[in-house]
Amino acid sequence: MAQDRTRKIVITGVLGAIAVLLGLTRWGFIPWFGGISLTIMHVPVIIGAILEGPIVGLGIGLIFGLFSMLQAAIAPNGPADVWFTNPLLSILPRLFIGPAAWLVWKALKKMPVAGLIVSGIVGSLTNTVLVLGMIGVLGYLPIAVLGGIVVANGLPEAGISAVITLLVVAALWQLKVGKRSGSDL
Repeated sequence: MAQDRTRKIVITGVLGAIAVLLGLTRWGFIPWFGGISLTIMHVPVIIGAILEGPIVGLGIGLIFGLFSMLQAAIAPNGPADVWFTNPLLSILPRLFIGPAAWLVWKALKKMPVAGLIVSGIVGSLTNTVLVLGMIGVLGYLPIAVLGGIVVANGLPEAGISAVITLLVVAALWQLKVGKRSGSDL
């Protein structure tokens, strides 16, 4: 029991550090058209939830959200980054990424490849919908604009998240995907 708790704490710390590293180095932002970027900073949250459960996912989501808030306050990259100094926008939505991905994984784990893909998609879309929803609720952008952002940014992010989640977890668990398994992916 103590070893299990220690493992969960370590996984939370390591994957939380990876999320912070992705933000600090800007590796977590993939350049996209129109000067915007696709983010993969939420992927460690999804992976942590699948590996260790919803509480670990919530912890990594908290680290991700706190980092987003601090980065917005200390080193904003654009005018909209200032919005993320509000914890309702930077932290609250990120707390739901892991539990949502975990619920999907639990429901689909008998089909591991499909379960990992759908968990990656749902975790990513949870982040997108809740962050953009909060932007709308707080009145930073009109609701009509947010649907376009979901299509232009949210759907590609969900696809990338699904692929990364599948590759990382399948490699860790030595799952067979097609004719390849584990690290051969």
